[in-house]
Amino acid sequence: MDTVELLAPAKINLALDVIGKRADGYHDVKMIMQSISLADRVRVTKNSGRTRISSNERSIPLNENNIAFKAWKLLKEQFHLPGGVDIFLDKRIPVAAGLAGGSANAAAVLKGVNSLFDLGLSNKSLAEIGSRIGADVAFCVIGGTALAEGIGEILTPLPSLPTAWLVLVNPGFSVSTGEVYQSLHWQSISHRPDMDFMVQAVKSGDWGKISVHMVNVLEEVTLKKYPELNQIKAVLNEAGLKSLMSGSGPTVFGIADTYEKAIRTAETIKNKWETVLIAHTM
Repeated sequence: MDTVELLAPAKINLALDVIGKRADGYHDVKMIMQSISLADRVRVTKNSGRTRISSNERSIPLNENNIAFKAWKLLKEQFHLPGGVDIFLDKRIPVAAGLAGGSANAAAVLKGVNSLFDLGLSNKSLAEIGSRIGADVAFCVIGGTALAEGIGEILTPLPSLPTAWLVLVNPGFSVSTGEVYQSLHWQSISHRPDMDFMVQAVKSGDWGKISVHMVNVLEEVTLKKYPELNQIKAVLNEAGLKSLMSGSGPTVFGIADTYEKAIRTAETIKNKWETVLIAHTM
């Protein structure tokens, strides 16, 4: 086998808290992360020469600065792999949107290379390797539903939730995760998620309790800097969907009671913002 193609699912955060800052500049977090059906496709092909990366998305780096390239480089150096690979990223996840699109691509490359070169690594091992290049890569390797701690690399898998339909709204601009964290005064956060409650709600599969207790402390920064996101949240809430910004933003998601409600909401608002998508939890 010389080629493998994998799905690279996006993620949302059902809860996100920042509980400290490390000496290295990274922040300690507690998050509940959830894989969703919105996904890129990643194709990895062996070659005998240098590694090349290409994509249908022109705004991302197509060189060694791409996190997917870094994923290949990690495995190549650690396991002395011969030759190179051609990586094609068929992007469907908005870029720099709080949905871990880049991390999902890196996770797919790790899995693809593991398969192509018969490395025999477990997902746990791949997640540990992936955490060296991005905090969300570990979760994207494991997927599903999980409590993430540390900088996001310490994962506790949680039971799979019943499928929920989502409306995702992206206003068409990108947000720098680093800048959001730099602007956050974590000691003075006014409203934090009750993480113990949320974990229990997830374990009981109760979307009603989950949706009304969702909190993302990064909203304190991003919503102030980009007031348009408040409007997106208001429109989703008015439609009867509980809404939250994912990650550092700017994508906002709303949880619909039914698929039909998600469709109706998306149809109503699709002309107001650049990207309005329907997805479901996985």
